[in-house]
Amino acid sequence: MWTRRAFIKGGALAAFASTLGGVPMFLTQAAAAQSRKNAGLGRKKTLVCIFQRGAMDGIQAVQPLDDPYLPKLRPDLMVPATGEGKLIELSEQFGLNPLLKSLAPLYWENRLAIVHGIGSPVATRSHFDAQDYMESGTPGKKGADSGWLNRATGLLGHEPTPFRAVSLTSATPKALYGLAYTLTIENLDNLKLADGEVGSLTNRGFEALYRQTTQEMIQNTGSVSLDAVRILEEVRVSALSPSGGVTYPDTPLGTSLRQIAQLVKAGVGLEIAFAESNGWDTHARQQAPYGGFTRNTTDLGSSIAAFWQDVENFQDEVMVMTMTEFGRTIHQNGSLGTDHGRASCMFVLGNAIDGGKVYGEVPPLAVENLADGRDLPVTTDFRALFAGVAAKHLGINDTATLFPGWKGAALSI
Repeated sequence: MWTRRAFIKGGALAAFASTLGGVPMFLTQAAAAQSRKNAGLGRKKTLVCIFQRGAMDGIQAVQPLDDPYLPKLRPDLMVPATGEGKLIELSEQFGLNPLLKSLAPLYWENRLAIVHGIGSPVATRSHFDAQDYMESGTPGKKGADSGWLNRATGLLGHEPTPFRAVSLTSATPKALYGLAYTLTIENLDNLKLADGEVGSLTNRGFEALYRQTTQEMIQNTGSVSLDAVRILEEVRVSALSPSGGVTYPDTPLGTSLRQIAQLVKAGVGLEIAFAESNGWDTHARQQAPYGGFTRNTTDLGSSIAAFWQDVENFQDEVMVMTMTEFGRTIHQNGSLGTDHGRASCMFVLGNAIDGGKVYGEVPPLAVENLADGRDLPVTTDFRALFAGVAAKHLGINDTATLFPGWKGAALSI
């Protein structure tokens, strides 16, 4: 049940603005007149998480070199090691898909690490369940009441700011569900909160509740709602466009990362950011010039590279981590695509990363080495990577709270 206090702190003013097309002028003036110092704002360590929804084919993104079984398993999908469109050699064991060429320099500069054979220890071929497990951080437990990034937000150990944890998505992701205050914004340019638990309040009974709380909101200009609106207005005024020479893809992911960079450069206290890349469920024509894998992989690499260049002066404080719910089958299907599998790979980018390495294990792709005789086996629990990143970058070492019931060791990268 929403209390009046929770209604205010949850962003009622922004929800009101989204229905009427703007913030009431008298509230904006009241906030400006009684503004206080932005305690806790400024440069922060920021973790940017990108969820690749639909399950990325990790074997095609970072392909084993010289695996004798792969040509038979993927005669139409295997990326050649020589000639046109060849793999970018990362090591004696792995090559990077040329569609991700914009990430190769970051790997060679030891800023980018790859974790292969990573996934959930609980087998499922359901996108819904696998995403739920990964975002909640509790594999095998459906319907958990909080997400691991929300719990991480609550462990940051200082007074929250309006932009401490932000999702640039159309709805609040499960990873940010929970008691800690987070903010979901579909588009900074519109000052509009995305549909979700706050937006739904506008459908019924909003006006009465708003009338009850308006006076309190004016008096309490330190509320999260008013602070968020005021700070967003300042961001807009400062016109923090991409740095010179930086061009983002004109895609949802590119737009989200551009706005996350805007928040980083604005110094609004951003510590956890979330973005999504959709459409990775590549059951057919995976390798086609305009297929889902081709389109999304190009977008992923270009968007991350643009973001990293855009935050050049803040790179010591920023870390980027990708995640995807599971991988794809090793054997291509009859539609020149792949089906739901087990392990995939994830990317981690940052100046403090021991990069230029592929972590994890990928065994020879003989049928006896595959999970269920068809999938890349999970050799690294995703919680090990998430825990290692949280400890290294955010200083959060309470793995019992982050991942209840997990007894594993954090992956040090």
